[in-house]
Amino acid sequence: MSVTVKIPTPLRRVTDGVDEIEASSDRLDGALSILNERFPGIKERLFNDEGELHRFVNIYVNGEDVRFLSGLETPLKEGDEVSIVPAVAGG
Repeated sequence: MSVTVKIPTPLRRVTDGVDEIEASSDRLDGALSILNERFPGIKERLFNDEGELHRFVNIYVNGEDVRFLSGLETPLKEGDEVSIVPAVAGG
């Protein structure tokens, strides 16, 4: 089973410019682990020391915010799209 993980521009420094990967996982946390295996160091940009997503990182599965689904345990199915969206602040 394959899902697409979309990588935002600010994280592409870690991925050598790659903007998306295919990952085989039935849960979000597994897909993010595959992302980290492929691009070591990206985990620190997504998670805090307690293993929780940073407050400024939003993740969507098929356009749905995972905070309103099952968080990192959100199930994935063939063809799903995972989008990592860093929060933008300004003033």
